[in-house]
Amino acid sequence: MSFKSLIDEIENNLHKILEDMSISDISFTVEPAKPGFGDVSSNISFLLAKSLKKSPKEIASLMSGKYQKSQNILVSKVEPHPTGYLNFFANWEKLSQLILSESNLDEFGSIDLGNNSQIVVEHTSVNPNKALHIGHIRNIVLGDTVARILKKSNYKVNVLNYVDDSGLQVADIIVGFKHLGFDQKSPTGKKFDHYCGDDVYVKTTEKYEQDPNFEEIRKNTLKELEDGASETAKFADMITRRVLENQLETCWNLGVYYDCLNFESQIIRSGLWVKIFEKLKEMNLVEFENDGKNAGCWIIRGENNEEDKVIVRSNGTATYIAKDIPYAAWKLGLIDDPFSYKKYEKTQPGSRILWQTTLTASNEPKQNFTGNKVITVIDSRQARLQKIITGLMSKFKSTDDAYVHLGYESVTLSSDTAQTLGLDTDGKQAQMSGRKGLYVNADSVYDLLKSKTIEETKKRHSEMSDFEIEQIAHYVSVGTLRYEMIKQDLDKMITFDLIKSLSLEGDTAPYIQYTHARASRIIEKSTRNPSIDVDFSLLNDDSELSLIKIIGLFEIYVLDAAKNLSPKVIARYCHDLAVAFNSFYEHVKVLELGDEKLENSRLCLVHSFKITLEKALELLGITAPDKM
Repeated sequence: MSFKSLIDEIENNLHKILEDMSISDISFTVEPAKPGFGDVSSNISFLLAKSLKKSPKEIASLMSGKYQKSQNILVSKVEPHPTGYLNFFANWEKLSQLILSESNLDEFGSIDLGNNSQIVVEHTSVNPNKALHIGHIRNIVLGDTVARILKKSNYKVNVLNYVDDSGLQVADIIVGFKHLGFDQKSPTGKKFDHYCGDDVYVKTTEKYEQDPNFEEIRKNTLKELEDGASETAKFADMITRRVLENQLETCWNLGVYYDCLNFESQIIRSGLWVKIFEKLKEMNLVEFENDGKNAGCWIIRGENNEEDKVIVRSNGTATYIAKDIPYAAWKLGLIDDPFSYKKYEKTQPGSRILWQTTLTASNEPKQNFTGNKVITVIDSRQARLQKIITGLMSKFKSTDDAYVHLGYESVTLSSDTAQTLGLDTDGKQAQMSGRKGLYVNADSVYDLLKSKTIEETKKRHSEMSDFEIEQIAHYVSVGTLRYEMIKQDLDKMITFDLIKSLSLEGDTAPYIQYTHARASRIIEKSTRNPSIDVDFSLLNDDSELSLIKIIGLFEIYVLDAAKNLSPKVIARYCHDLAVAFNSFYEHVKVLELGDEKLENSRLCLVHSFKITLEKALELLGITAPDKM
């Protein structure tokens, strides 16, 4: 329980005091205090002012006196603040022992928010016609980190990747291969997904502008894709599977893994849409339009002056939203599962099984990847569509929070980074556009980060083997990419800058990782195994207590991140933890003190910091090397 044990003790004692005063239904807060307000503070005095007809300051004095008589283990004293807050000061000898002892447990920081209930996190969902670019990485890392946090919060998480293998962008590369003579083999040294995106897709879209007749070819190709038995559909399946394989390799390299791949083409051919469409009509959630520009169409009425949304055109064909509605219902387990399951051809790192849906019979047992709640990670440009789907699912599920759209803003490249990666943007930030070929694939960014890290590591550690340097460079490159995608608010656009992101100072992954390496070096130099059998009363310097406090707050940060689906909370925690350790490192010595008891106590604290940071970074999908 760590620092939360202190909060729980205070909450329980305050409830007993209110009970003795015959006062109920007061929803006061008890939370870590701001500087100058002790270790924990409560707003209880403000909430009692009306009923007791006294000022918050007077009530704080009254409550302080009553609290002194409570049974306290972790509180050393309580003081009323002139503003009216009730401030509590920890018994740090006892609290330090509790926090540092518990930090050594494997489950440290775990909470039980989910009660082992099933939850779905769907992310990535990139068209299998190109390599993943730096903009996609925000979606992928965000979804993966949310899944990690929810697992830490005792949810049974199913991670899904929806493969949009039947849309226009797939039709475009099929047109390129079938009608523009592109070779099915990529040039030597170029991954197939890069080739499809950089060459086939871009050149094909240029052809539409040059020759209007190709638009008709495109429409026919798209229609043939929806017929699973057509030669075009079979060819497309072969091509998109090859692209998907390369995309997954990129994800796996970034430490991102899935439980199941779902394919849009199978959603279309499964008959799920027909069942859902009938259900929508029965529940009067769609209307047939007789007049106006949407005459002959089935629509969903817009709200708050929004335009009506067509889901079935006048020619009887379904729009793209008609694919997303049945998939959303499937994720929530609202309809019978029409799929069989088989294992993906390649094994994910760590031997985690990756399943995929299929419409053909399978010898594998039936799987269940649905959830009581679904979180779908899609950028904010899809907010209108997701709002419609969320609204429909709330009607089916009779709850407003069963289907959650976790939106985020896009990623651009700084002008310097764009130039380094070969894009001419006239000194401006680079906005991604796969159609125009204005994008930088994630593999290239990773390779450049890794190259720069190898170069820097060789300067610092000439004694290291190539293998060690390569491994450190991988950890730092992945950590850098992931951290830059997580540390910002979701509603803020990210401008990725290669040089700034690799800095060993400021709010960066390398700064945090280097702090971990510093702690590792202290323990290594001590030649001792840190123990929790130490004198905790010796840890009384302000920098020591500040570090112990933030270690103990881990659980509270995890709860905040899980409740609000906010990976940034954990990123901020990791940075604050690193800052606190560096302050401790600057203020006190750990080794060569001539006082073995004090050395052991401080080594215990250093070790506690190290393993807590490792656990927190693991939630972000970041590994901290012992040397940098």
